[in-house]
Amino acid sequence: MQRTLALQAWIDGIFPAEKWQLEPASADASFRRYFRVRLADRGESRIVMDAPPQKEDCRPFIKVAALLRQAGLNAPAVLAQDLEQGFLLLTDLGSTTYLSALQENDATADDLFRDAVDALVSWQIASRPGVLPPYDADLLRRELELFPDWYLARHLGLGLTPAQRRVLERAFDLIVESNLAQPAVYVHRDYMPRNLMLCAPNPGILDFQDAVYGPISYDLASLVRDAFVSWEEERALDWIVRYWDKARRAGLPVNADFGDFYRDLEWMGLQRHLKV
Repeated sequence: MQRTLALQAWIDGIFPAEKWQLEPASADASFRRYFRVRLADRGESRIVMDAPPQKEDCRPFIKVAALLRQAGLNAPAVLAQDLEQGFLLLTDLGSTTYLSALQENDATADDLFRDAVDALVSWQIASRPGVLPPYDADLLRRELELFPDWYLARHLGLGLTPAQRRVLERAFDLIVESNLAQPAVYVHRDYMPRNLMLCAPNPGILDFQDAVYGPISYDLASLVRDAFVSWEEERALDWIVRYWDKARRAGLPVNADFGDFYRDLEWMGLQRHLKV
């Protein structure tokens, strides 16, 4: 309650002479909360992020939002910030996610994924080393360890024998080796229909604060091998081919042989799904 009152006082300070209404917008797998501020006199809305500073750091969000917008992509603009309290005021990209749009009518998938692939290529073209944290072996490995630690042990209550653990460790070694052999670009790290918004220009891009510099196939794997919505292999393959062709024509360092690129994508998808 105290934090909500502080948030309301902050909004009052930004819109001192306006009537506004606060309502929940969304939440993610963190301590962050998002609210929509409806400005009655303007007929407009804004988004407020509430990120308790002792739990969350707003600075990566601000940094990556700027990188996305510099790349010509539709990420929220940061209109106001109070890092001491952990509040951000953002432009509103609407409430229709790709996921909800696809669940309502999957006939739109080809158009939506075309836009998503175009945006992904633009994001990767903008890549520069040394700007974002590296998606290195330690991080890839820590994510893979979520599978035995949380899914097998905590969720299923299964303990691995020493022989089974050795097999899993060898598999993890092969996965990380394949992942790190790929060229590195900017990686959104959660580039999936749940975090893409149906808006103009399309797509709006959210939940990017954990972006890193790493394997070029990662975001495409997130998009076409999503944990929340599945596609027939033929359809997904068409999107993958379209990305590969656009990426090559844009000068991105994808493998010149599609079969080799597709193999890299499958290894990357394996890493992501074991994490998920």
